[in-house]
This record gives sequence, C-alpha cells and structure tokens, in this order.
Amino acid sequence: MINEILWFGLLLVCFLSIMIAYKFFGKTGLYVWTAVAIILANIQVMKTIAFFGMVTAMGNIIYSSLFLVTDILNELYDRKAAQKAVWIGFFVLIATTIVMQISIQFVPHETDFLSEHITAIFSLLPRIALASLIAYLISQTHDVWMFAKLKKKFKKKHLWFRNNVSTITSQLIDNTIFTFIAFVGVFSWGIMLQIFITSMIIKVIVSVCDTPFIYLAKRIKRKESS
Repeated sequence: MINEILWFGLLLVCFLSIMIAYKFFGKTGLYVWTAVAIILANIQVMKTIAFFGMVTAMGNIIYSSLFLVTDILNELYDRKAAQKAVWIGFFVLIATTIVMQISIQFVPHETDFLSEHITAIFSLLPRIALASLIAYLISQTHDVWMFAKLKKKFKKKHLWFRNNVSTITSQLIDNTIFTFIAFVGVFSWGIMLQIFITSMIIKVIVSVCDTPFIYLAKRIKRKESS
C-alpha cells in the first residue's frame, strides 16, 4: 500500500509545484517546470513498480503534468505560448541525453563509487529518450492543437471538458508510441501490455485530477490582472 500512498503524494506535490511556479514566476515558471519534468520523467521511467496489483513504469505523474502546463498556457495565453513549452521540453531532453552520454565516457577516479550507478542509469537514456522524444513531440503537439481547436469551438467555455478530452486523447497517442519504442525487446509482451494498460489508467486518473488545478491557475491569472 506504500506505493499507492506515495503515488497520490507525488501527484499532489507535482501539481502544487506547478501552481507555485506559476504564482511566483508566471509563464517563465511553467517553462522551467517543463524542463525539470521532462528530465525527471525520463529518469523515473526506468523504474518499474507494483501499483494496485499491476506493473507499471514510474514517471507517469510528472510526465502527465506537462499536459497540464501546455493546457494552462493555451487557455490563459495562446497556442503559440503552449507550443513554445513543447519545444523547450524537446530541446532539454536532447541536450540532457547528449551531455550525459559524453559524461559517462569519462574514466572515473579510483576513489569514485557512484560512476557505475550513473552509467547504469544513463546508458539506457538514449533509447528512453528516443521513445520519449518521438512520443512527446507528437502527443504534445496534438494536445496543443486539439485544446486550441476545442477552445475556439466552445468559445472558451467548458474548460473541464476541453482539458480532459485533449489530454486523454493525447496521452493515448503518447502511451502507444512510447511503450512500443522503449520496451520492445526489453520486457515480454505480457509485461508490456500490463505497463501500457496500467500507464493509461494512471494517465487518465492524472488527467481528471489536474482539472481543478487549471481552474486554480486561471484564478491566479485573474488576480494578477486585477
């Protein structure tokens, strides 16, 4: 049960962090969170856990928070601001992957005791990063596009509906692409299917849970404007 408790705790921490970043730093804070989240998500995803009796990879919460960020930017600013966040995440992940691949090639000193652990983590990053880059760019661009389209169609009304529809459909695209590229040949098809289903369920839960926070961000924006 400890994993489930920690999961909901992490969910709250991530969403509150986004609100704090936006409250004190505005759009810049959301862009900073994008950079932080894309790095941490791609490290966390290397760890598999049991969650309510199912197997899943970590990283779902913090990665899903990226969709909340782009939806906030899309709703409170415009599609261009949201797409900028997508490109920031894309650049940060590429830069992190290149820098760490060079870093793990350095010969460690004889007193070093962490090098092998760092290498074990980041030697897997290229494949994870490739899967994440493709899935991230396609799904996030789709999310930005769909949210903007729904925003126009509903004339800025029904925010809860626009937020969930754009995010859940984009998460389905992301989950399909990432699971296939990242885990084929690493896990059996049975485990892959479990990871896919569990991850999708978790992402839907996160999507529903982030709805109050997009309203909170809207309230923060309104107070700052008044």
